[in-house]
Amino acid sequence: MNLDAAALYRAVESRDRRFEGRFVIGVLTTGIYCRPGCPARLPRPENVRFFACAAAAESTGLRPCRRCRPEAAPGTPASLGTGATVARALRLIDEGGLDGAGIEELAARLGLGGRHLRRLFVEQLGASPLAIARSRRVHFARKLLDETDLPMVEVAAAAGFGSLRRFNTEVRGVFQRSPTELRSRRKGPLLPSGDGARLGLRLAYKPPHDWHAAVDFLRARAIPGVERVDTTSYQRTITLGGVSGIIDVRPAASGAHFLELRVPVAFAPQLHAVAARVGRLFDLGADPAAIDDHLARSPRLAPLVARRPGLRVPGAWDGFELAVRAVLGQQISVAGATTLSGRIVRAFGAALGEPSTEGLTHLFPTAAALAEGDIASIGLPRARGETIRALAAAVRDHALTLAMPPSPDAERARLAAIPGIGAWTVEYIALRAFGEPDAFPASDRALRRALHDKSEGDEAPSERAVARLAEPFRPFRAYAAMHLWMSLKGPPTETRMP
Repeated sequence: MNLDAAALYRAVESRDRRFEGRFVIGVLTTGIYCRPGCPARLPRPENVRFFACAAAAESTGLRPCRRCRPEAAPGTPASLGTGATVARALRLIDEGGLDGAGIEELAARLGLGGRHLRRLFVEQLGASPLAIARSRRVHFARKLLDETDLPMVEVAAAAGFGSLRRFNTEVRGVFQRSPTELRSRRKGPLLPSGDGARLGLRLAYKPPHDWHAAVDFLRARAIPGVERVDTTSYQRTITLGGVSGIIDVRPAASGAHFLELRVPVAFAPQLHAVAARVGRLFDLGADPAAIDDHLARSPRLAPLVARRPGLRVPGAWDGFELAVRAVLGQQISVAGATTLSGRIVRAFGAALGEPSTEGLTHLFPTAAALAEGDIASIGLPRARGETIRALAAAVRDHALTLAMPPSPDAERARLAAIPGIGAWTVEYIALRAFGEPDAFPASDRALRRALHDKSEGDEAPSERAVARLAEPFRPFRAYAAMHLWMSLKGPPTETRMP
């Protein structure tokens, strides 16, 4: 681990909350670890040790500070500064990739051996994959104890513990208090759920967060019958673990740095998976200060970044759903693609058991349903219908992942090999479904228009010229693309969440 202790100590001295989630500070004299913005008295330099993440600190016997709650900081365990393989492994672990599975299985999903994966984790995070997974389970359990009234056995199951005994032992080992004691000491009210059949969770992020830009983008692309988006909420139908229902995401009150997620109680066993997917959908793991600072160095982007600080890249609830939507949108308007997506849902999607009053009536079709369906019957050109069928067959047969591929470049190549899928579609899928921060669809007409300098002539730059102009935006070209797309909509009005 290359942690410069002197530089990190200066960051702690500054009390700058932008460093939260990048590292934690262990205080050897008290046996606790804190987030950089902890309001407690600053310890002496010789009494501290720095760790890349909470799990690394806990591996040495330190417990989280009860005052600053470092385990609840956005971005913990940190993936910032880690290699691409470790970042992808962290996302798999966050989805429960080590709950009931071993390191060898996780490593195989990433295309490498277990020994190599352990070495990468120790080098970059100072903790093993199992320690990271244990920390994730314990911290999510603490979140459920604080924010829900779920019975202890359901908290244990939702957090990924195999037994109630293991749950009690590990929670006590980290927090030095039993789950019952932790729940009795929680502060603040629970999120109102509207009825007893729903659970509420707070999903933290690093401020600022441009909520209005995110919902503007998602609303224009909302799939009829599956998604409903307005300025105050994002709602959609989902199915996980054999359970179907509707989730609701809203911004918190002004000054609070979290989104409010509400889900049916029936999803309690899959609660962490739901929260992780929503986090990716709204890009809650991003570090806006680092991204904005980098992009603002470009004279082309500086005024756009100043206009929309905290702009995120909206992800996808499901990679296959996003890929189908992208193929539908080839060479037609966003509104036209939305109409077609509604038709494909009505023709091939399963009806929701109890339709809501918001018009959420269907689940998005499965890959198996579209692989066998007559897609052209909804009014598509037959060639494009065959492209969707081939895409669906590849996902059904596990030839494509479209969520967290072991190798994004290899997944791009497999996508491009499907007849009818070109470079734009591949990069757009990588940008939103893979969550690749440097994905950039250089052939996009809107990006060419946004980067057009009229002083250089009337003709918009070519794809090659756009790619060249975007080089200074690396490694955050996906965020640059969002700024450029949003610039075509004109200046924002009250779009930033503080």
